[in-house]
Amino acid sequence: MTHDLSRALTGVSGILVTPFGADGEIAPALQASVVDRAIAAGLHVLTANGNTGEFYGLTTDEAVAMVRAAAGHIAKRVPLVAGVGRGVRDACRLAEASAAAGADALMIHQPPDPFVAPRGIGDYIRAVQEAGDGLPLILYLRNDAIGTTAIADICKIPGVIGVKWATPNPMKLKAAIEAAPDHIIWTGGLAEVWAPVFYAVGARGFTSGLINVWPERSVAINTALERGDYAVARQLIAEMQVFEDIRAEEQGGANVPGVKAALALMGEDCGHARPPAAWPLNPDQMTRLTNFMRTHNLINA
Repeated sequence: MTHDLSRALTGVSGILVTPFGADGEIAPALQASVVDRAIAAGLHVLTANGNTGEFYGLTTDEAVAMVRAAAGHIAKRVPLVAGVGRGVRDACRLAEASAAAGADALMIHQPPDPFVAPRGIGDYIRAVQEAGDGLPLILYLRNDAIGTTAIADICKIPGVIGVKWATPNPMKLKAAIEAAPDHIIWTGGLAEVWAPVFYAVGARGFTSGLINVWPERSVAINTALERGDYAVARQLIAEMQVFEDIRAEEQGGANVPGVKAALALMGEDCGHARPPAAWPLNPDQMTRLTNFMRTHNLINA
């Protein structure tokens, strides 16, 4: 099946969890039900090896295994975006493996190296693009301190089609959109709660970890934003705000634990979250999460 990737990226990009078994090893088969539920809800894109997938907690071998597994679960029903990153050689190995697995695009995590030159990021992106056999590239931007000019420059690299904007600076996003090539798709990278703000300055679509648990809500929020109904979008977001509030706690360390705890409540236990995540959730967090799940009929009252 051929997908319109550019159109899909203006929808919801779901970031899949990485399940672990009781032995602490990855358990890829447990991801299948999450994928099926997301696709049935009308999700537009699924991403393997994103941050909700604990990318930085996986070995490169595990990340390779997970992109292969996700490709099998998705079976071309929707586009698959594969996260790549860390050291440039690890990123290139993942890019090669992701292309071989059938990924439709690569999402390049912003290099976490403490010594990153803006022009060095360009070299990094070009190396990944070559290793990935020319797959389209989405840049995951978590730090906009490199400046508008540098952001516009890396958007001009052949093969770059989109940016996942994950900094809480909408006016810098607006400036980057105006400076970059017109073909770039700017996707909100701070999930549902920031989506209306980013839409207001020109972004389209958003990424989501909620889709592992409640994909219907994510799709409904995107539908409202696409038709310009901000009032409905805000109401839909307000009703799921507590879920994102929990995930944002402990300096964001409850992000993946919030998703995995919710899945366990649903009877789809995907195991623990690896350190340095805040696992398990504390009693107050679990009480609020359980109440949220019951309120929205995601688990039995």
